[in-house]
Amino acid sequence: MTEFGKALTVTETNIPGLLLADLPVHGDSRGWFKENWQREKMIAAGLPDFGPVQNNISFNDAIGTTRGIHAEPWDKWVSVATGRIFGAWVDLREGPTFGRVFTAEIDPSRAIFVPRGVGNAYQTLEADTAYVYLVNDHWSADAEYSFLNLADDTASIEWPIPLSEVEISAKDLAHPRLADVTPIPPKKTLVIGANGQLGRALRELFGDAPEYEYAGRDELDLADPSFSSARHWRDYATIVNAAAYTAVDTAETPEGRADAWAANVTGVATLAKIAAENAITLVHVSSDYVFDGTKGGEYAETDAVRPLGVYGQTKAAGDALVSTVPQHYIIRTSWVIGEGKNFVRTMASLAERGIDPKVVDDQTGRLTFTADIAAGVQHLLSVRPEYGVYNLTGTGSPMTWAELAKTVFTSTGHDAARVTGVSTEEYFSSASGPIAPRPSNSVLNLDRISATGFSPSPMLDSLAAYLD
Repeated sequence: MTEFGKALTVTETNIPGLLLADLPVHGDSRGWFKENWQREKMIAAGLPDFGPVQNNISFNDAIGTTRGIHAEPWDKWVSVATGRIFGAWVDLREGPTFGRVFTAEIDPSRAIFVPRGVGNAYQTLEADTAYVYLVNDHWSADAEYSFLNLADDTASIEWPIPLSEVEISAKDLAHPRLADVTPIPPKKTLVIGANGQLGRALRELFGDAPEYEYAGRDELDLADPSFSSARHWRDYATIVNAAAYTAVDTAETPEGRADAWAANVTGVATLAKIAAENAITLVHVSSDYVFDGTKGGEYAETDAVRPLGVYGQTKAAGDALVSTVPQHYIIRTSWVIGEGKNFVRTMASLAERGIDPKVVDDQTGRLTFTADIAAGVQHLLSVRPEYGVYNLTGTGSPMTWAELAKTVFTSTGHDAARVTGVSTEEYFSSASGPIAPRPSNSVLNLDRISATGFSPSPMLDSLAAYLD
């Protein structure tokens, strides 16, 4: 019987993510009315904003109609429009709760949120029962399901009406026992730009477990118009965008400008749209070049962006696009050092070859090693602090490029006096092509990410380890 006068409440079950909800139902002598899904109220009550795209109704004539335990690769919001059911849910996801069972009766005053990979079955307790469910992916014959036998001894579901007495399909009766079920794997994390400095660091940290997927530019190019259809995006929980156009000087040329905007803005716009439409958490790596470097102290995440050159402008525009994604982390960093060609390796090579370099001494910042960025990405995805922008660099006293060059020379057993400091203007005075303006101050404040429990490594310790 429908219960009138309930308040909207959400209760956790013994299966992680399976949420039972009591719904307000308003009735009188004419019948009843309820809001079966009201996004604003239900999210406020603790239900996920799972983005339903399809509404299905299963009508059942007789008491005892029983439908099998199916685990689909999408989330479901289950209720009944008329009648009453006994529902059984079994966790068929990979992990420690595989095989866990929850049962409950559902009438028009109750509903349940069923996360992807949790098997769902029901038995009608009244005639003319209409079973209603919203899903957040379109039905597909190619979707990968898992099934469990309704009579499985391990699950031991206590059906109100014995299975021998109910209407049930032969197909549901033939489903495998729990020991033979193929568990539903977790949604995947996709790293884009996997062949770059940061991409390689992420691969080293995350490893090659099946839930991690890596794509270099040859596999996924953000600037490719076909990018939006390159994957079944509902299979992904997280995308880490480690790809970017970073040739700051070439970006000042006509061709470079077009390429920078295509990769850092147009491609990111597509990525942001995909993430928003599919409830994907998007992690995006930004740059100190979004600032003009004129601030007297450290730049905070809330400081207004004032990019000087094309590269900085495209990164600032990309950040603005990513910020529209409901679940996003923008990691703003500076002076990145990883595997491959970089400033530290260049200085170490010059020292070894006996070359005395001139190095800029009017730009100040901190080095950021890709291992630290990768660890910061992992931390944010694990702890899940408030979405938004987080600065992440090495810690320690800021230094100029020239001071860092001297440190490299000293650390590799060479005379630091061989390094001559020069102004940015003097350093580029003989350049034949356009030169991008650089921020003179690239020092980023790290208080926000530190408050989440993440401790970036001391810059000079990371440098010493890198040189070793």
